[in-house]
Amino acid sequence: MGAKQVEFLEEASAEFKAAFLWYLERNSKVASEFADSLTRAIQAIAEAPQRWPIHLGGTRKFVMRRFPFVIVYREAASAVRIVAVAHAKRKPGYWTRRL
Repeated sequence: MGAKQVEFLEEASAEFKAAFLWYLERNSKVASEFADSLTRAIQAIAEAPQRWPIHLGGTRKFVMRRFPFVIVYREAASAVRIVAVAHAKRKPGYWTRRL
C-alpha cells in the first residue's frame, strides 16, 4: 500500500510558514533543517498514518524530535489532512476549533 495524499488546512500551512520564517530570521541553516524535518515527518505520516497516537477530537499527533512542534492530523479514506503545525509549549489544543 502506498503513501496517502497529504492536504494542509490553510491555518496549518500558515503555522508552518510562520515557524519557518521565525527560524530563517535567526539562522538560515536551522530554518532549512526545520523544513527538512517537517517534510520527513509528513512523509512518514503519509506512509503509516495510524502509527502515531490518537489525540484530541479523533486526531493523531506526531511529535517532532529536534524542534518543539507537533503535527496534528486526521486520516481520511484517501488522504491525510494536516490540521495544525503547533508549537508544543504554547496554547495546547487551540486548533480544536478547526475540527
